[in-house]
Order: sequence, then structure tokens, then C-alpha cells
Amino acid sequence: MPDDLDEPDRSRFSFRRLLLVGTGALGVCSLPGWVGWLRENHAYVETKVALTRQATEFVSPAALTAIGGRPLVHDVWPAEPRVTALHVELCEWADAVAVFPATFHFVSRFALGLADTPVMLALQCSTAPIGLAPALPPGGFQSHAMRSHLAALRERPNVVVADPAPGRSVTTGDVGRNAAAPLPALLELVEKRHAELAAGREAGEPA
Repeated sequence: MPDDLDEPDRSRFSFRRLLLVGTGALGVCSLPGWVGWLRENHAYVETKVALTRQATEFVSPAALTAIGGRPLVHDVWPAEPRVTALHVELCEWADAVAVFPATFHFVSRFALGLADTPVMLALQCSTAPIGLAPALPPGGFQSHAMRSHLAALRERPNVVVADPAPGRSVTTGDVGRNAAAPLPALLELVEKRHAELAAGREAGEPA
């Protein structure tokens, strides 16, 4: 775990509202611990957690709700009529977005411009900095499809990607570039892009 668990840094991040998205990779089971770390060490950042449908197979929504201290967002279209649109609420609320971990499927959908869930539509419309920490199967990082998707995403001015870290596949036992980068590393990239975008707006550059 990061060193600042012992010495909290209360001013590291300039964004104040973080949308933290968990997708259906096994590593999403670590998300409650990271949400607790955010709340303990960066309480000034209001964090809203969203889970894809597949993510709920690996992590407890009840645990994330309790640890995060606020209702969880389920990345499905609401069954009941709403006065306001969930994707618009999320898009306008978030100062920054972190997708941790991001599955091959999520990265692909995002890169292709799909907007088939509330979170995905919010991200496609957002100008806030969006960070992704891919967690991939063996060979996924080297695949032509993933390389193409990541190259396309890095062309977007508000998107940053933390390359996968070395990790051991639970299926093969082999070590490769499979695991999501630690959340603090992803948030550092998001913070840097947030500052760059803010500086660009002050200089009158187009978003």
C-alpha cells in the first residue's frame, strides 16, 4: 500500500469530485480498500463509486457503499422513470474520472465511442480528465486490438492511460503485463492531466 497511508497528503489532488468506476476484472475486489484509503487520506475529494454489471460478481456493492459512505452507482439504465438523466448527472458532477480496473471489453467500448450504459455515455461526453488502468488477460496488452484502442484513446486530450503492471495470471500462473497499475499511480496521471487542462482553459485553448 502507498506510503501516504501513514502521512496523509491533504492537498495532492486539485480535483474535488472523483467518479471511480470499477469494471469486471478480478482486481476490482481490491476496490473497497482503495476507497477506504481515499476517504482516510484524501477526504477533501468527494468520491462517487460506479460498478459495471460484471464488476458486482467480484466485489460487494454493500461493502463499497458502507466504506465509501454514499450510495453506489450501478452502470445500468434505470428501470424506473427519472426526472433527470443519470448519464448527464455523472458527466456534470465529475471533476475527474478513474476507471480502475478497466477490462479489455471496457477499454474497447470506450475507444470505439460506444455509449450503451450510463457511465459509458457520461465518459464519452465528458471533458473532465479520464484515467484508465487496464487489467488484461495474458497477451492482451500486446494484442493488435488493444494497441490500436490505447493509441486512439491517447489521442483524446482528456484521457490518460496507466500501462498494466507486472502481475501473475490466476489461470496460467505466468507473470506478464496483466495487472492494473495501482490506483495512486493512476490518480497521479489524472491529476497531471487535470492541471494541464486547467492551464489550457486559462490560456484560452480549445478543450
